[in-house]
Amino acid sequence: MKREHAWRVFAMEYNDAMVSLKGEEKMAPSYVVTPLGSKVNRLFFVGVLTDVEVMSEDGSFVRAHVSDPTGVFTLFSGQYQPEMTEKLQSFDVPSFVAVTGKSRSYQPEDGDAMYASVRPEQIVEVTASLRDQWILETIIHTKDRIDAVKEASSMDTVTADALLNVGFYKPIAEGVSIAFDHYDRLLVEKYVQMLQDAVDYVSMGEQAEATTTKLEGSSSESGAGTEPKMPTTTVDEQDEEAEEIVMNVIKSQEGDDGISWDEITKKCEKEGLDDVRVDETLNSLMDKGLIYEPVLGTIKTT
Repeated sequence: MKREHAWRVFAMEYNDAMVSLKGEEKMAPSYVVTPLGSKVNRLFFVGVLTDVEVMSEDGSFVRAHVSDPTGVFTLFSGQYQPEMTEKLQSFDVPSFVAVTGKSRSYQPEDGDAMYASVRPEQIVEVTASLRDQWILETIIHTKDRIDAVKEASSMDTVTADALLNVGFYKPIAEGVSIAFDHYDRLLVEKYVQMLQDAVDYVSMGEQAEATTTKLEGSSSESGAGTEPKMPTTTVDEQDEEAEEIVMNVIKSQEGDDGISWDEITKKCEKEGLDDVRVDETLNSLMDKGLIYEPVLGTIKTT
């Protein structure tokens, strides 16, 4: 089974989701689909662990919250993830944490609301600077989805193929087409403001003290709202450096059968990349079609 890539989504967008897609076949993946077209099976986020609450007498089920500049992610971990459940309880609160997890949703039988949560697969303590780095990267990812929604709004018929034809990546094209099928109105203004708030948040820190530049095309067609300004950073350069390290490791070790995800992580850690950075870089390389998984957990170049 193909490993789903981990989306970078702000809490506000994720919590606004009102659509879930359940796989019909056994072991088929399920998805939470956001108003901006994130079709989330797995997600990666960094924020502040604000609380961990034990929900069962034996301590086998916990609820936790991780905040980012836009809102709060809710995490549930139970008896089938004993390591994660125990690890959550071991953190000091508050702490900066990076989380990779599975999307989960709950819809009460007596209402139309849907509540999105996360089942953590991996949690590590990180620094404030890595949190700020994630914010900047997620601004860029979110801006791409806003652009896709705006482009789709001008189409007579919204399809994934139509969005692919104008240059959007396949995951975004598919997600936005699904969002248009399920949401009555897709208004981007609140998310444009969300990005501006996130930029302002990071601008108070060390990573964004330099000049700022506009995110092109973020205002609505009517001209409402102000385009958010993007801090000048070395995000792209750092991404390229990480991708070069990971690709070199894969190419030198893959042979005919590929190299395991864990082995890539171990070798990249020796090159100065932590496991969180390796995980997000592998997902990025898969999004670009440069690597793939012939079997789950094994990586080869294309």
